[in-house]
Amino acid sequence: MKLLLTSGGVTNDSIRSALVELLGKPIEDSDALLVPTAQWGQPMCSPESVWRSVAGRWDGEVGLVDLGWKSVGVLELTALPTIGADRWVPWVREADVLLVDGGEAVYLAHWMRESGLADLLPSLDDTVWVGVSAGSMVMTPRVGPEFVDWRPGGTDETIGVVDFSIFPHLDYPGWSSNTTESARRWAANIPGRAYAIDDQTAISVVDGVVEVISEGNWEYFD
Repeated sequence: MKLLLTSGGVTNDSIRSALVELLGKPIEDSDALLVPTAQWGQPMCSPESVWRSVAGRWDGEVGLVDLGWKSVGVLELTALPTIGADRWVPWVREADVLLVDGGEAVYLAHWMRESGLADLLPSLDDTVWVGVSAGSMVMTPRVGPEFVDWRPGGTDETIGVVDFSIFPHLDYPGWSSNTTESARRWAANIPGRAYAIDDQTAISVVDGVVEVISEGNWEYFD
């Protein structure tokens, strides 16, 4: 699987170019599935925010579904255990890209395991995973207790496809918990290496090779 791990989505030309390179073809020739599941575990999200993501109705912003795909469908992970893998696995295999929205990363990890999607990932060699915020953090080993909003006090472990952690929305305006100082405190307490990235930054991972794509600000913590 090819990963494009973002904080705020495909927010600039550099990230868009990286996406096209990972796809190996134009966006308009690519079929996408949107995964909104993480929003249900995040107290700041709501049915309205899920609808906005699915419908591409974020005022003044280009959402995941607005990039010009050949087709876009919705893959809701909480529903998959009720319909059987014979139905949904072909949908995933036929998609060029999974667009994994933000929300709560531990909740998303739970439903990736419960649905069977986590077990399927190693066989999706050519599929591109585009994560936003929690949709990126879920592919890391740990998110840190600061980012656990579902079952607080429980595990902060996620899927661990990559070997680094991510602090998203670095220095986002008005978010006092996402300052550079907060990111450095977070990094000091999380095992392994980590990145703090703002909404103009993404991390590409292909065959274990990590590349930072940015028109903004980011920090690396070893």
